[in-house]
Amino acid sequence: MSVGQRSAGAGRPTGKSTGATGTGPASKGAGLKKIVAASMVGTVVEWYEFFLYATAATLVFGKYFFPPTGNDLDGIIQAFLTYAVGFVARPLGGIVFGQIGDRLGRKPTLQLTIVIVGVSTFLMGCLPGFADLGYWAPAMLVALRFIQGFALGGEWGGAVLLVAEHSPNKSRAFWSSWPQAAVPVGNLLATLVLFIMSTTLSSAAFLGWGWRVAFWLSAVIVFVGYYIRTHVTEAPIFLEAKALVEKEQAIRYGVGEVIRKYPKGILQAMGLRFAENIMYYLVVSFSIVYLKSVHKYDTSSLLLALLIAHVIHFVVIPQVGRLADSWGRKPVYLIGAISGATWPFFAFPMFDTKNPVVIVAAVTIGLCLHAFMYAGQPAIMTELFPTRMRYSGVSLGSQVTSIFAGSLAPLLATQWLKDTGSWLPTAIYLVVACAITAVVVLTLKETRGVALEDVDNADAVRHGLPIGARA
Repeated sequence: MSVGQRSAGAGRPTGKSTGATGTGPASKGAGLKKIVAASMVGTVVEWYEFFLYATAATLVFGKYFFPPTGNDLDGIIQAFLTYAVGFVARPLGGIVFGQIGDRLGRKPTLQLTIVIVGVSTFLMGCLPGFADLGYWAPAMLVALRFIQGFALGGEWGGAVLLVAEHSPNKSRAFWSSWPQAAVPVGNLLATLVLFIMSTTLSSAAFLGWGWRVAFWLSAVIVFVGYYIRTHVTEAPIFLEAKALVEKEQAIRYGVGEVIRKYPKGILQAMGLRFAENIMYYLVVSFSIVYLKSVHKYDTSSLLLALLIAHVIHFVVIPQVGRLADSWGRKPVYLIGAISGATWPFFAFPMFDTKNPVVIVAAVTIGLCLHAFMYAGQPAIMTELFPTRMRYSGVSLGSQVTSIFAGSLAPLLATQWLKDTGSWLPTAIYLVVACAITAVVVLTLKETRGVALEDVDNADAVRHGLPIGARA
């Protein structure tokens, strides 16, 4: 039984169950596309910067910011440790910005996060290396990485909610998958800039200053993203919830409330993210490490393979979002979790062929399988929480997972490769992660087509909120 059916059975009005969640012009046609574009542009900017660090950590930072040990994997492992700092900071950002987003709105929160990420990324491009400052260099890198991750922790939830809360009920997964599709675009841009610099410059010039250009370019695109986000509006359902919270002082919102009232929803959101987050970073980060360290594969060829894979990933994600609207959230996600577990068992043998076409195919297939978990994620998480605490619930559930999933995945895989010389421990690791996520998916109620008003009505009935409360 769906959320909407439960609330209707409780005697609450559900007159908007089949229409669009938003009621203003921004909820239809060109207005909705404008909201999607604003969300995507900002997301492209922020994830360009975040993934730029991931790629640079593999190609540059291990050599530039850390002392040489005679083993290139040691430097990469140290760089991935600084990379993980950003993931540790993300839940803190999710808590802080989730509270701000539930209280003040999605729009001002997203404007603030994009500026913070942009400034910290630009400053990374200005840092001297270990040869100049010794251990102060990686210390400053870690500090900026923490600030970057802190801001990004509040970005994702706001970006997807801005779209999901404007979307029609019947196509919420499709529309809210577009901010997800912006992630490979950001990664694509980061990879493209590094690819151009690595192919046009000598190895010494690229390691000396070429990589910095990609970080400095963030200043330009941050201005574009910020400007576009000034022209979006809040969803009507959020404005009504905000007004009610301000009127009824007894109605609570934010992080503390969602932890008390919806702990199961937070755990489910974390479980959904677990395998998806691990798989993504194995495909886009550890694949580079494996090919470079085991097969000494050319840097430019690796970046070109990722470019092709990111383009296809971008195209596939919205189409999988359509499937989540037509087939349902659960079956599509289960396809991703089950098929994702098989990826390393054919991908690494494909890598071992050292054939460029086969390598591109392995990475691309991995990202396509990942899309089956990734595309419907915003819709599912949006439907897990009522409006008054949705930003906090979505941000907390998604970002806490990153500490022990995405942040550790490339680090653990690289360490296992160093210790055993094999990809098999990493394959087993992904299988276990996918099994955990599959079990969590089975605990979900199918919410395809549910109205967010009904989610709020069910919350009102459950917690004795005022009659007519959508919060």
